[in-house]
Amino acid sequence: MRRQITTAVLYTVATTVLFGVIYPLVVTAAAQLLFRDKANGQLIQQNGQTIGSRIIGQTFTGPAYFHSRPSAAGSGYDAANSSGSNYAPTNKKLIDRVTTDAAALQPDNPNAEIPVDLVTASSSGLDPHITPAGADFQVARIAYERNLSQTTVRELIARHTEGRQFGFLGEPRVNVLELNLDLDRTAPVPAAH
Repeated sequence: MRRQITTAVLYTVATTVLFGVIYPLVVTAAAQLLFRDKANGQLIQQNGQTIGSRIIGQTFTGPAYFHSRPSAAGSGYDAANSSGSNYAPTNKKLIDRVTTDAAALQPDNPNAEIPVDLVTASSSGLDPHITPAGADFQVARIAYERNLSQTTVRELIARHTEGRQFGFLGEPRVNVLELNLDLDRTAPVPAAH
């Protein structure tokens, strides 16, 4: 009996050290050496300051910026509370929120169908992308606010539209943060119209 307990304790200590300390250190070191940007959250720096991540959305509310998908993660894009709302399509709270959001978006593009991604959250609540249709829906507002032609704004969207991964996975998408940063470089927000 004593021998079995000693063996069990030694195996527990050995596997804890191997899989709880050594393995995580090796994987972390390999990630830092081979995929440094991805291992550190794909952070975007501007003027020496971190302004966001390529892989976590953030809220843009100003009329001169492309707006992101709504977020159901905590108080909005909170990675510690990543999740969807889990509301069924017939849930009154979801219907009311989508109706309110749609009414707020309609002045951007009157009489146009609102892309679903502009009024519904992703399953993680952290999605940094919108569809090309979601970006195109906002073109008129952005062009007006930035004193740009709609053609110029559409060219920026095209520049930031990512295709399907490996040519067949997922859907085309536009990273909102990167698009807004390029928009600021192209045509800074004017003081007044």
